[in-house]
Amino acid sequence: MTAITIETLKEQQQIIQQQSESAAESTQPLPSLDEVEQILGYEFNNKRLLEEAFTHASLGLGFSNERLEYVGDSVLNLLFTKQQFFEYPDLPPGALTRLRAANVDTEKLARAAVKHGLHRYFRHKKPLLKEQIRQFSEEIQRYPLHSNGLVDVPKALADLVESTIGAVFIDTNCSIDVVWKVFKDLLEPIIRRETLKIHPVTQLYEVCQKRNLKVKFVDLWKESTGFDVFVDDQLVGRGKCSLKKEIAHNRAAKDALDNILRILDEKDTNINIVEERNV
Repeated sequence: MTAITIETLKEQQQIIQQQSESAAESTQPLPSLDEVEQILGYEFNNKRLLEEAFTHASLGLGFSNERLEYVGDSVLNLLFTKQQFFEYPDLPPGALTRLRAANVDTEKLARAAVKHGLHRYFRHKKPLLKEQIRQFSEEIQRYPLHSNGLVDVPKALADLVESTIGAVFIDTNCSIDVVWKVFKDLLEPIIRRETLKIHPVTQLYEVCQKRNLKVKFVDLWKESTGFDVFVDDQLVGRGKCSLKKEIAHNRAAKDALDNILRILDEKDTNINIVEERNV
């Protein structure tokens, strides 16, 4: 039996188990949202907005957080656009765009949801979400600020944060100042110019381009859920992820980047030693 078949069987068994757990949980009452207002430090005038923000479409109640998520996504982008425009008067549009994107992407928002425990009040019938959140919470411990695409992120958590932002925005008669006051601390640590990191794939290409080195990714995801990375026909990195191909690609790039930097450092050191001996 191949490795990919074993992985598939394990995932199927996990799905069955989680579906059983979900069926048992569905008979329990929905979590109270009273504590959410304490977490936010904001009391809703219209409690229906809060309920809508924390209700997933899978519940089949005739309403969900999708419309508020749409609003919150736009508001969040505007908030960071405004904040960064004044904080970094010397940054060009391209740099501002990258900085904003890092602060509003799926992983950054999902981290905020887990950090403040908002996921505990999310109302849904998604059998896999509980385990996804558990794995995500463990994996991000290795990356204090951001993994740059190296972990699987439960998108529903990011959607939850956006829908909550949308709910506060509507509840305050569309006041972006109040929304920023409510969510600024909740979104910490905010990624700033000095802490913004380059994506591993981009950085790998940049490092190799400076050295006139040829980079090649070999797609083995269907066979072994992974990628191999060759630099000048030499294997320098590998990465795997059975859940998402993109993550496997990113992990391979990160592994290759770590190895190639070490190889280049050793090569530069050897060159310096030779030059010193020849002096």
